[in-house]
Amino acid sequence: MGMIKEFKEFAVKGNVVDMAVGVIIGGAFGKIVASLVNDVIMPPIGLALGGMDFKKLAYVLKEAELDAAGEVVTNAVTINYGMFIQNVVDFAIVAFVIFLAIKGINKMNKKEEKKEAAAPPPPPPKSEVLLEEIRDLLKKD
Repeated sequence: MGMIKEFKEFAVKGNVVDMAVGVIIGGAFGKIVASLVNDVIMPPIGLALGGMDFKKLAYVLKEAELDAAGEVVTNAVTINYGMFIQNVVDFAIVAFVIFLAIKGINKMNKKEEKKEAAAPPPPPPKSEVLLEEIRDLLKKD
């Protein structure tokens, strides 16, 4: 029973829930970045390079085999280096955006720490001051 209780405590901790939310948001963010790369960034780059589509860049190892009617018997074997280039660009953008987000969070945390350190401690309550005075008067006697 101890192991089940331990697992239950682990599973309902805030960190696990936060991590699950992060994974879900990360998946959605990945789709946004993929769209940014595929639909906004890569078309102008392809146009600048003579109208090529990076997704279609491939090195053919073996051509497709066709029968007499022109039907594909076996598919071509290719190395799709264009997709690799696209995925590298996706990764670079995601990594840069995460870097900026963490940098911003760290900057906000430093500002909050400075505010907390700069604020003087609040004065003690009046009852505590009176008790200290009574204690000091009793020490004199």
